[in-house]
Amino acid sequence: MLAATPLGDSRDASPRLVEALGAADVIAAEDTRRLRALAAALGVTPAGRLVSFYDAVETARIGGLLAALRSGQTVLLVTDAGMPSVSDPGFRLVAACVAEDLPVTCLPGPSAVTTALALSGLPCDRFCFEGFAPRKPGERRRWLAGLAEEPRTAVFFESPHRIAVTLTDAAEVLGADRRAAVCRELTKPYEEVRRGPLGELASWAAGGVRGEITVVLAGAEPTAVLDPAALVDRVLERTAGGARLKDAVSEVAAETGVSRKALYDATVTARR
Repeated sequence: MLAATPLGDSRDASPRLVEALGAADVIAAEDTRRLRALAAALGVTPAGRLVSFYDAVETARIGGLLAALRSGQTVLLVTDAGMPSVSDPGFRLVAACVAEDLPVTCLPGPSAVTTALALSGLPCDRFCFEGFAPRKPGERRRWLAGLAEEPRTAVFFESPHRIAVTLTDAAEVLGADRRAAVCRELTKPYEEVRRGPLGELASWAAGGVRGEITVVLAGAEPTAVLDPAALVDRVLERTAGGARLKDAVSEVAAETGVSRKALYDATVTARR
């Protein structure tokens, strides 16, 4: 079974999690040391065998966990905080269980995604989760460009070491006025939620930000359909700066919502 663990405050643990920790035959934990600390805070002694289950060993551990399940043992999967499988180990084990028709259940609980979304003050009726922002600058800017016309509120995770540059890139690619919220250290003593335009948030983050971070980005406002011919100059400015024509067209199309093919054809015609 999967079980959500507290984001920071151990009092958020569910009674079912406490019960499962004391009864499971095998506990697969992202960090066994943190699991032991959580169990101690909850006043429960894990009765089962503890095995580590983090990214680097996840694939190698699946066979042993499946064998335990086949033999009738109860396997409990937990990560350091929040729900397993959501940008944490778990998906591969669940998929393997489904493939073998082994029973899988989940003990619901804390999630940084929905907690940040609820605190953001941004629309929650429709949203998408984007995992972690890409680390490499070029990939990150292309990823942000893909969100330029996304109408849903977007939620993603970011490292405290990269949050400043990510927000700066977001302000440049999506516009400094795009609304967002940066949620830091959720449920912990130093919890902080900063809300405002991307430009202001980028300036704030430049001073340094610590802790676990979840970013909530407002969806794009509906825009009028643009004439591709009116955007040719923007494409040509980028090609003059050294960008390949196809890359420049893709970037401008993502930022404006026009058809890439229509913009490419208009640019080729203008260059002739």
